[in-house]
Amino acid sequence: MDKRAHVVISGRVQGVFFRASTVEEARRLGLRGWVRNLVDGRVEALIDGDAAAVDRMIEWCRQGPALARVDEVHVSWESPGAELSGFRVYY
Repeated sequence: MDKRAHVVISGRVQGVFFRASTVEEARRLGLRGWVRNLVDGRVEALIDGDAAAVDRMIEWCRQGPALARVDEVHVSWESPGAELSGFRVYY
């Protein structure tokens, strides 16, 4: 069963390869979606795919890459959709 999460991560998450690492991890898990920086210093992601893989990706976001310091992860759930393919950085 698929599910979709809209995730906003705050802390030291820009300039620490958070987006690139998110893409790498999401692709490894076979997920669809995107990740982008927000102007306020947070990172936003839309994660879609197998429910267990989405849950693993959210847990990964709580730590992030080695240089990151994650203070908070806000998750909101959405209906899964078929319009996404692959996982990429969204500008």
